[in-house]
Amino acid sequence: MRIDSLRTRSRAWWLPIAALAGLAAPAHATVSVVSLQPTLASPQSIGATVGWTAKATDTNPGPLTFQFNVAPPDGTLTTVKQFNLGTLSGSTWKSPSFAWALTGINGTYQVQVVVKDWTSGESDSMTVSFVVGSPVTGANPVVQQTQNPLVALFTAPSCPAGSTISVSFQPQSGIVAATNTNWVDCQPPHSMTFEIAGMYQSTDYNLYAQVDTGGNVVNGPTVTFTTGRLPTDIPFPTFQIGVEDSPSDPNKLILQSFSGLMQKQIHPDVATDLLGNIVWYNYPNDPSHTSMMTRSFPNGFLAAQSGPAWNPDTQAYQVLRQFDWAGNLIRETNTGIVQQQLLAMGNPDAQPCNTIPSPPPVGAACLGIFHHDAIETLPNGYTAALVDVEKIFPPGTQGDTTGLLVDVVGDMVLVLDENWNVVWYWDAFDPLNGGQGYPQLPVTRTAVLGELCNSNGGCLINFLVGPGVAPGAHDWLHCNTLYYWPQSQDILVSSRNQDWVMKLNYQNGAGAPGIVWRMGPSGDFTFVNTYKDPWPWFSHQHESGIENNGAGPFTVVDNGNTRVSPPGQSTGGVPGLGKHCGNDCNTRGMALTIDETDMQVNPVISADLGYYAPAMGSAQLLADGNYFFVAAFVVKDNDLSFDIQIQPTPGTDSGPQVMSISAPADYRAWQMPNLYEPPIT
Repeated sequence: MRIDSLRTRSRAWWLPIAALAGLAAPAHATVSVVSLQPTLASPQSIGATVGWTAKATDTNPGPLTFQFNVAPPDGTLTTVKQFNLGTLSGSTWKSPSFAWALTGINGTYQVQVVVKDWTSGESDSMTVSFVVGSPVTGANPVVQQTQNPLVALFTAPSCPAGSTISVSFQPQSGIVAATNTNWVDCQPPHSMTFEIAGMYQSTDYNLYAQVDTGGNVVNGPTVTFTTGRLPTDIPFPTFQIGVEDSPSDPNKLILQSFSGLMQKQIHPDVATDLLGNIVWYNYPNDPSHTSMMTRSFPNGFLAAQSGPAWNPDTQAYQVLRQFDWAGNLIRETNTGIVQQQLLAMGNPDAQPCNTIPSPPPVGAACLGIFHHDAIETLPNGYTAALVDVEKIFPPGTQGDTTGLLVDVVGDMVLVLDENWNVVWYWDAFDPLNGGQGYPQLPVTRTAVLGELCNSNGGCLINFLVGPGVAPGAHDWLHCNTLYYWPQSQDILVSSRNQDWVMKLNYQNGAGAPGIVWRMGPSGDFTFVNTYKDPWPWFSHQHESGIENNGAGPFTVVDNGNTRVSPPGQSTGGVPGLGKHCGNDCNTRGMALTIDETDMQVNPVISADLGYYAPAMGSAQLLADGNYFFVAAFVVKDNDLSFDIQIQPTPGTDSGPQVMSISAPADYRAWQMPNLYEPPIT
């Protein structure tokens, strides 16, 4: 086994990886890495998974946290697992496990552990070399099984510099057309590896590489692969076809995110064809499968998941992870390191929740969990994510009548760099201006329907409710969607409980955090009510975004909770229609145009989806001009969700349903040609 070791120490509070790697060890450092050991000796071939464990000591009480970084051949170190707590046995701290799947190029990698005591600020690191070999020995590609029976690992021989490569795969029976992966740049002299995902179970496939050199595409040798069967011990969802889609629809797959929040049975995330046949599923990383897939990419997906973090009170949704299609970890961060980074940036609302005394003092605040959305469409490979924040206010805040302290639940929008360090944030409580919220979003403006966390299932967890605090935390914002708008370089955030979509002043990280505008009832825009809708606005909306890479239109699912609420119940300034809503009581799929000059929105489509779904849902414009919407939680229909495609009728704001598929209640769904061409909203 070949291991070349490099160790560094530092007393810095926080330093980038590159800086840590170049520091000499000061004499007074008390944190020391004892070992960094793989479970398999170097070298190993592409397709293997190598576990890593580090051990360290600390003359201070600790605790110690461990970060794992990896550099590809001739590349730089990037973070795979952010700092997380180790476990103490005797006088030695042991790291959380790190499973490193070898799915990249062949060559010599560098694997680094950084160990840090966040109380003393001291750290130490160790870096070792690990050689990864290629399974390809000649001109033919090699295909291997993965831990997911529906995903294969395809390794092609090296291809010329300046060329690009993809893989084509198709059932030998020819029952469906061939699928192509995304094109990637060749990296000679290294072999090229792809994960092949979107295949039927127990099916024989032909696969071959395609190399494009200056527009000349050359097909490589064909290899075969037989997929496995779906496991029998996983509760897969079942689907019913209401309106069968046209066979000519190029969007052949539907990717379903099942969060488990509203389900009677927790299901894995799946991708299906248009008849409900499963062609991919999220390989569960734990038996309970507490996961919320937020977005997909050509190489995998993002998910907020439960797992160990710095808060011992709970493991629920403490971890944000990026996976490949086989279920291997690409990147991971957690609420503990996010809290530390925000505190170092001067945000007092990011305290660890388990350190707040009981009863908490007025002004106490803490960062809770990842929830609802994380996106990776920002420049430079940056990621935006939602986390919730709880803050304690005096008795009577937001009209609370208990006479006790009031726990108000708000949100932060975090922007993480390519190593998933926090580099920008927006805090709805605005701690830099007294913690009372922005002028456009004062804490005195309650949730539109007065939602409390003890009266609806949408609050994931509350930490500060207890002795001396009103029993129902006030679910003030309940943000659920993020969108990066490339034209304005800003971020849109959807607040369900305010009936607003807000534009945040991000400016690609240069913007001072603040609210540019609020869109929705009693917000900053006028709705041009072309079709004389009795309630033209969306309410309690989900998955808002701007289609065509920001060119428009704006799409959203109007769940409609405020619209169908009893007259006078709304506290946001616009009363509901209640029993008077007639045929307008269903959830709607909407598309709007946004005019930021005249501050107007115009309707494009406001289609009745045929069901009332009070929570969750999706909205998407397809390439052929049809719209894909999800009425995601239809209580009157046994908590089912309905994936619906609407074909707009010119001159109206609606159109017929040309596809309808029912499933157990899901969080979101997206229709796409294949897993390598996800929606960009």
